[in-house]
This record gives sequence, structure tokens and C-alpha cells, in this order.
Amino acid sequence: MKDYIIRGTAANNQIRAFASTTRNLVEEVKNIHNTSPIATAALGRLMTAAGMMGTMMKGTKDLLTLQIKCDGPIKGLTVTADPNANVKGYVINPDVMLPPSDKGKLDVGKALGLGVLSVIRDMGLREPYIGQTHLVSGEIAEDLTYYFVTSDQVPSSVALGVLMNKDNTVKHAGGFIIQLMPNTDEEVIDRLQEKLSNIKPITQLLDEGKTPEDILEEILGDFGLEIMENTETKYSCNCSIERVTKAVASIGRKDIEEIIKEGKPIEVNCHFCGKNYVLEIDELGKML
Repeated sequence: MKDYIIRGTAANNQIRAFASTTRNLVEEVKNIHNTSPIATAALGRLMTAAGMMGTMMKGTKDLLTLQIKCDGPIKGLTVTADPNANVKGYVINPDVMLPPSDKGKLDVGKALGLGVLSVIRDMGLREPYIGQTHLVSGEIAEDLTYYFVTSDQVPSSVALGVLMNKDNTVKHAGGFIIQLMPNTDEEVIDRLQEKLSNIKPITQLLDEGKTPEDILEEILGDFGLEIMENTETKYSCNCSIERVTKAVASIGRKDIEEIIKEGKPIEVNCHFCGKNYVLEIDELGKML
């Protein structure tokens, strides 16, 4: 089954909601970066969120980047997404290993530790919009919930989860984002809070075979849920030899001349997909 994201509204457009299933996406990034279970869980959660947040953007060339810089052993993560839910990402330390948490689960919060979450929206303007908050738990869903409230002033509930098999394959991955629109009735707010307080963990819902539609129906079915859009989400890296050539050219004529004198080709590795590009001496000469 393909990974996808659904977008819906409820309570006469007072609530907007997103839900996704991302098992294939997270499995692919695990295989690309050979991540440990805890790194897979952290990166998978952030990529799931990025896919849903990417579909919130309006411009076809808009780009969303979620970046976490932290002092935990995972050291940091970077994920990007576009409005079509094409997502890519990497983790600085893919080999991080830690004992399970007190609840017997992957301890993503301890892997991240203290740090800063940056949400960068490049909408083709002179400068991108950058919002930042400190990590409140390192569990990523709570950190994004806090970001939406404090930086975007949008009351939100974010749930993200990655469930791993014992053989280090991804069993389930997905999440949801529920947001209140301005001037939402207090009665709607109270009813939604009550509903969310009793919802099962997202990995449990996915393990029970619930689809994104089922999950939103369980939360918002009593609010007149309407599904508006279904978008496929997938891992997609847009690196190319042309982009690499442009990046190398930007280092300047003097440095390129020095490299040519050494007589060795340049090898460039893409952080996101791991692909290697080699620029031979004659190609560097053409740049000059």
C-alpha cells in the first residue's frame, strides 16, 4: 500500500486535520542511512510531520525544512518537504543506541536531549521565514505541538509514531495533526480536548489496522468530518550533477584552481540520499 496523507475539516471549518501513513517512506530512509532503531524512530517521526506540514504550504515551489540541533547522542536531524509531500532527510548520528525508556519504548527524548527546533519556510521571498522553539521533551510530536502554539499561534495536537519489528524493519509509521482555527467555539474546544485525552497512542491505532481515514474518523467523526484531499507521500531527493556542479562552482575561482593543481577529482556525497558525484579535472577546468 502506498503512503499517503489526508486533509480534512470538521465542526464547520473550525477544525482542520491531517493524518498520514508513512511506513514505506520510513523504511526507505532507514535503508538509505542504515539507521539504528532509535534513529529510525526519530527521523521517521520528523519526516512524517514534515510531509503533513508540507501539504499546508500553498506555493508550488515552496519548501519546508525542519531542523533539530541538540546535545543528545543523535546530535541533530534535518528534513525537507515540498507541497506535494515529497520528503527527504538525514540524521547526524545514525548509529545511536540507548536502553529502552521506563515504558519499554525507544527513548527518542533521551537521544535528542536539549536543543532547538527550527521550522524554515522558503516561499520564494528574499528571506525565508524561520520559527524556532526549544525542545520541550525531545519526543518531536510534543515539540511540534509547542511550536505551533508559541510560534504560529495555532492551537494544535500532534501525534507521531514509528513502530519497529525485532529485525529492525519498520512495522508501522504515521501520525496526525489537529488544529483549531481562529474563533473556534469554546464548546468545540472542550469536546475536542476530551476526545484527544482518550485517544490511543498512534502506533497502537496503526497496529490495529487503522487507516488515516479511520484515525480522523475516530477523533472527529462526531464533529462532522469531511475529507478534502488525499496526497501520496514518498521519499524523493532532487540532487543532481547539475546542482553539485553549481555548488562546487560557488566556492570560487581561486579554490577551484588549487584543486586542479592537486590533480585529483572532487567527490561530493549527498547527505540526503547518499549518492556520490565525481567531478573530474577536465570538468573543473570547464568551470573556470
